[in-house]
Amino acid sequence: MSLFIFLTVIQALVAAALVGVILIQKSEGGGLGVGGSPAGFMSARGAADFLTRATTVLATAFVGLSIVLAALAVSATSHREIDTSLQRTGPAVPAPDPLAPPQGVPAAGPAQAQPEPAAPAPAAPVKSAPAKADPLAGGAKQ
Repeated sequence: MSLFIFLTVIQALVAAALVGVILIQKSEGGGLGVGGSPAGFMSARGAADFLTRATTVLATAFVGLSIVLAALAVSATSHREIDTSLQRTGPAVPAPDPLAPPQGVPAAGPAQAQPEPAAPAPAAPVKSAPAKADPLAGGAKQ
């Protein structure tokens, strides 16, 4: 198991280095121009070749480590058996309803609810007094 952890850490470092090398490169295939003059330690062409080779090596290492880690993970977990210790052997018992009343106490249904007072009988229609003409309304004479 310690080999698996070691290789996982190595893969994380390779991945970080790969991201860094890719971000340093120019977008059109050129490399990082270290120094302004071609007579410097590394010319722009030399930096581009180095970064291209570094990207290829790091990408190959990343893919290789991914395959090795996948193989180790499969071999480490293939010998395990499924744990059935939590498997129930009897019939499933449904969980009690949390909103249900306690056992032995009858639930208050519509028939057992408090009766409401009876509605009063409708009263006879009330006759209204004849409406007087409004003096401010148009058409009313004074």
